[in-house]
Amino acid sequence: MSQAATPHHAAPAGSHHHSAPRRASMDRDHGLLEVFLFFALLIGGLSFTGFSIWRDVVDSGTSTLAILPFILLVVALLIALAFEFVNGFHDTANAVATVIYTNSLPAHFAVVWSGSWNFLGVLTSSGAVAFGIVSLLPVELILNVGSGAGMAMVFALLIAAILWNLGTWSLGLPASSSHTLIGSIIGVGVANQLVQGRDGTSGVDWGQAANVGYSLLFSPIIGFIAAGLLLLTLKLTVHNPALYRAPDGHKPPPWWIRGLLVLTCTGVSFAHGSNDGQKGMGLIMLILIGIVPTAYALNRAVNVEEVAQFRAIAQATEASLQKAAGNAATPANPREVLTAYVRDHVPTPETVPALAQVTREISDMVASHETLAQVPAASVSNMRNDMYLASEAIRVMNKLGAPKLDANARDNLGAFKHQLDQATKFIPVWVKIAVAIALGLGTMVGWKRIVVTVGEKIGKTHLTYAQGGAAEMVAMATIGAADMYGLPVSTTHVLSSGVAGTMAANRSGLQMSTVRNLLMAWVLTLPAAIVLSGGLYLLLRQVM
Repeated sequence: MSQAATPHHAAPAGSHHHSAPRRASMDRDHGLLEVFLFFALLIGGLSFTGFSIWRDVVDSGTSTLAILPFILLVVALLIALAFEFVNGFHDTANAVATVIYTNSLPAHFAVVWSGSWNFLGVLTSSGAVAFGIVSLLPVELILNVGSGAGMAMVFALLIAAILWNLGTWSLGLPASSSHTLIGSIIGVGVANQLVQGRDGTSGVDWGQAANVGYSLLFSPIIGFIAAGLLLLTLKLTVHNPALYRAPDGHKPPPWWIRGLLVLTCTGVSFAHGSNDGQKGMGLIMLILIGIVPTAYALNRAVNVEEVAQFRAIAQATEASLQKAAGNAATPANPREVLTAYVRDHVPTPETVPALAQVTREISDMVASHETLAQVPAASVSNMRNDMYLASEAIRVMNKLGAPKLDANARDNLGAFKHQLDQATKFIPVWVKIAVAIALGLGTMVGWKRIVVTVGEKIGKTHLTYAQGGAAEMVAMATIGAADMYGLPVSTTHVLSSGVAGTMAANRSGLQMSTVRNLLMAWVLTLPAAIVLSGGLYLLLRQVM
């Protein structure tokens, strides 16, 4: 029997005044043209990715990759893009649930529309979220990402995230890909410290993890409350009864309501791409830096004028740090001092002198070349590591405060960090395009399970136009704001809680079994991802 002919569900006992949600029409065979376009985009995207890597490697002057690193690179990139593909059909389905269940757009057109705006969102993303995620990883592994331990880290957290996402998707649970990835990163960090015989808690930047955790915790609460309040505000200010009715069969809503719902769906899809699409970008960059450092460790697009400015700022920063250090002796191994500082967040008398020494060496290395593209292949990895370490040390110093630094020194540090990040924290356009294709194609494949949960199983009544619009508008605004501040949030949590908030505000009733399942998935995601990724890391360390 087709979905369109599915009978209405009976209302739960004690709720006879409610009508259960009607199943939207979502069953339709894919035409040959759609199948052709899907595989054309898939093959085209993979071919474009391969060509871009080959071009970058040739331009960097690197000899052809040996067979083993080449195979490792291909496998790692395929897993990273698979994560974004799964992210697409797991998370993005939330964006189309409201337009499908209000008959604003046909299901398959809505999915293609959403996938296209996800694509554009990824292309225009800033990269701030990507490197916010990367900064959660153990600093020792980031500095040695090309080692066996570094690659084990990347494989473990990506595979763990994919496994949990697929598991929750198969049950129709809108779990969070952001939540999953954060848990996977924590699991790897803890396991890495246990392998080294240290306290497992020292392997994670808990301050940064807390910031991410707060955004993941509070965003669904904001979604629930704000969507409910928005719906109540609409009822007080807009008195058109059509806005508060459920769809009549499969008839589309009035044109102005339809336009509003399509607009909010578009906004959520774009915001999802610009935020969630970045999660795989930083990991892809780590893969490229670890296997092909000469092509990707430093931003080869930094020009002569920018390099000259970099040198001047580095020299001013070194002078400020030397003044702050006073007569303190320079440590024998400043990099070990800074690595411990970034890892443990415990300043010592050697911290400032160590940063001054590394800053001087960075300045000397940059001064010997007109552009970063001229840095010899043998020096690229060391220069990149020094720049990354200095940038992270400044980030921690800004957060903890450095009482010995005056206002001028802090200004110099801020300007120097900006230059360091410009040289090391960049994302080539082709990486954005590859992730955008993976996310967009994923949107078009496995959307139906999550759509049914959001559209039918959260509230006891059918979603009204106002409820769908309120939930989407809040989700769009919340995700967009988080993207501006470089914080990862869950499209799943924000939109699902927004729908629940509108149901509660409308006194429509909630299906508590679904709410319990959503809460259970939210609670279990973090520990499950930690255990999965930590176990996989320990296993992969035995073979890599």
